[in-house]
Amino acid sequence: MRIDVDGVGLEVSVAGTGPAVLLLHGFPDTHELWRHQVAALTAAGFRTIAPDLRGFGASDRPGSYDLGAHVGDLLGLLDRLEVPAAHVVGHDWGAAIGWTLATLAPDRVRSQVALSVGHPAAFARSGYAQREKSWYMLLFQFEGVAEQWLSADGFANLREWSGHPDADRVIARLAEPSALTAALGIYRDSLPPSRLVAPPPVLPPVTAPTLGVWSSGDRFLIEEPMIASGAYVTGPWTYARVEDAGHWMQLDRPHALNRLLLEFLTRVESPARL
Repeated sequence: MRIDVDGVGLEVSVAGTGPAVLLLHGFPDTHELWRHQVAALTAAGFRTIAPDLRGFGASDRPGSYDLGAHVGDLLGLLDRLEVPAAHVVGHDWGAAIGWTLATLAPDRVRSQVALSVGHPAAFARSGYAQREKSWYMLLFQFEGVAEQWLSADGFANLREWSGHPDADRVIARLAEPSALTAALGIYRDSLPPSRLVAPPPVLPPVTAPTLGVWSSGDRFLIEEPMIASGAYVTGPWTYARVEDAGHWMQLDRPHALNRLLLEFLTRVESPARL
């Protein structure tokens, strides 16, 4: 369905009935990334809400893509759908947005699951090993240069660099006019070069029950920031590791991830088990 949030049109897939689970993708994805999780969650009695974030997929490309704008979109989306609080599951940039949402609007977050990307402060303190893996974040700041590098020769560099399991599907969307520049906007507006060397952000602790998940084959993120994220959570904290999966664990090991999600969400829905 199409939902307007303060003048920004968001394409949103809503399925099932029951407690709401807000599914947030990252770069370069859309809501389709969650197709295996939507099937499992709705079968287990949850309602899934999976938007294309602004700048991605069929959602609008308004030209402003910082984390605050994304959080505002999501709060407006929950209001439009009359959801007072949701379980928030985020991956990649969606995880960064989820951490921000959980700290700034704790009353709207029933629980949080962060996939791949740990708490912003833990990420900022992760040292040289993580910075080495994050080299592309600097490249992405150069408008025109990054687009040319990623899209040349039929997006050959994007395909090889990312190793995305859904590369054909992703590239077909990014080949649309202005789509790649809009998708890169989240890097340019939320993580400009000055922030790459700035002190870690100071955020309130996350009070919601939180699950952090890292996959052993992630080529972009090291494990330590996710493990260290527990220091920024005052609610119940759980860390889990998915073996034999790359960055997109939703596609590489869907059954393993679904099991973790359902176990965690079931515990949160039954507070005596936390």
